Amino acid sequence: MRVWHGVGAAAIAALVAVVFVSSAAAARQGHAHATTPPDPLIAAAGDIACDPSSSNFRNGNGTSSSCKQKATSDLVLSEPIDAVLALGDNQYQCGSTQQFQQSFDPSWGRFKAMIHPVPGDNEYESGSGCPRDAAGYFQYFGAAAGNSRGDSAFTLGTWRLIGLNAECGHAGGCGASSPQATFLRDQLSAATCTVVYWHQPFYNGTSRTSSSYRAFWDILYAEHADIVLNGHLHNYARFAPQDAGGHVDQAGGVRQFIVGTGGRSLFSLDGSRNVERTTKQYGVLELRLHATSYHWAFVNTAGTVVDSGDADCH
Repeated sequence: MRVWHGVGAAAIAALVAVVFVSSAAAARQGHAHATTPPDPLIAAAGDIACDPSSSNFRNGNGTSSSCKQKATSDLVLSEPIDAVLALGDNQYQCGSTQQFQQSFDPSWGRFKAMIHPVPGDNEYESGSGCPRDAAGYFQYFGAAAGNSRGDSAFTLGTWRLIGLNAECGHAGGCGASSPQATFLRDQLSAATCTVVYWHQPFYNGTSRTSSSYRAFWDILYAEHADIVLNGHLHNYARFAPQDAGGHVDQAGGVRQFIVGTGGRSLFSLDGSRNVERTTKQYGVLELRLHATSYHWAFVNTAGTVVDSGDADCH
């Protein structure tokens, strides 16, 4: 037995407590040693900021049931996030520059430099005061919005993250020979582990799929993509890995997450086909991107992990 001379019991107890807390914090971050740099951590959600003219906006404070973009942004700021994926319908009602500045910017704009966005249908909303062709979205995000179509890609660790403007009528279509599909193939061909994200989901929990994105899913499955992230439906849902025909394929399928929980409002998923977990709570999806695997955790605005798990890359 080793004896520490000249060290009081209180000092030893304090040292043990520090070691215990440090070890627990390291485990929560998904790595074994506090001195080991953690693998990249990303956060994702869509359907985020309320229209500042909404009666529920309340100067950004929202209500108990809507306009919770401040609460979800606080959640992102509470973690050492490396990148944030904004999954479309980022600013309601139509994403004018003024609306972005009044609602999105004081909440999610606090980490704007980390955001890699895609647009949603509301960014292209028509009507009084609404810009044409998502002009407010492209002006607000600038270079982070990607190329002239709104497609982008970047690398974190061993992962390639690919954002698509899948508002097909505004982006040159989403068919097999579209510029979007070509961009997707090119990005996937050189990647090992992949996250692909756009706004409206292919799978929605029912037997119906969005035919606009069948070509995307054919490419994703053929190129062994790992994760697809979408918003549009205002809930959280994790699907079993699937092929382009809706068949569960645990070994080679692509796992879709719907994360339409960024703050604006919530509603239930219509169905449960191939859905492994769903919940109607505000929050963000966190993904810890390991070299050949990933850990997911959906965290609500109370800081509670509602859903989590691990999977390998293909």
